Order: sequence, then structure tokens, then C-alpha cells
Amino acid sequence: MAYRKDQGRMARMATFWSLAILLAYGCIRMRSELSGWQPDTLGTALGGVSLPIVGLALSPALLLAIGTFAIGMFFLNRTLETPKNADLLIETESELRKVTWPTLDETIDGSIVVMVVVLFLMAFMAGADFILGEVFTRILTGRAA
Repeated sequence: MAYRKDQGRMARMATFWSLAILLAYGCIRMRSELSGWQPDTLGTALGGVSLPIVGLALSPALLLAIGTFAIGMFFLNRTLETPKNADLLIETESELRKVTWPTLDETIDGSIVVMVVVLFLMAFMAGADFILGEVFTRILTGRAA
């Protein structure tokens, strides 16, 4: 049972930090978009103050991004701590351990087969489109062959 708890804790940590990085990236992009969208109101520093360590202007866009990040982290933590989600992560990890992953040669062979099939189907569809287009053009316009 202790192993299962450790496994769940590791899965939750990996998921938490992966989603936290995505959330941080989204908040950084939101700040830059807001600053560019309304540079006079959202992009200007409040009272000319800037953060000393990072050198960012303390603007409304930055405050919105920080607030969004804090709220997102709170809900992310709350969501991942529910037993139902923790059990799902544990089961997912155990299922992924059972997967037999293809070797590099199998991956290359499979990719070549997919590309050949796609090229064949592309040529077939283009030919069928051209032929059917010509047939129906002649039928609708009344031109003889």
C-alpha cells in the first residue's frame, strides 16, 4: 500500500509541475498580449514602479497575470489532490509501463509505410477528382468528348 501511495505522489507531482509550467507560459503570454493590446492603460507602470529583481514594470497586465497564475495554481492543486484524480494518474502510469514501445527500426519502417500510403492516396484522390470533374463538366455543359 505504501508503494501505491508513493507512486500516486510521484504521478501527481509530475502532472502538477507539467501543468504549472503550461499555466506559467500562458500567464506570461497573457501579460505580453495585454501590454501590447492596451499599452497606454494595461502596459504602463503603476506610479513608475518596477520590480527590482526581474526589472518588470508593475503594470495592471502584470498584476492580472500574477493573479491568474495564483488562482490557477490554487485550483490545479485542489483538483489534483482529489482521490479520484490521484487514482486515475496511478492507473495511467501503471498502464503505460505495460506498453511495448517500438524500436527505432520499427518506427522508421512504419513511418515509411505511412508516407507511401499517403502519397498513393493523394495521387488517387487527385486523379479521381480530375476525372470526375471532367466527366461532370462535359455532362453539365453538353460538350462532346
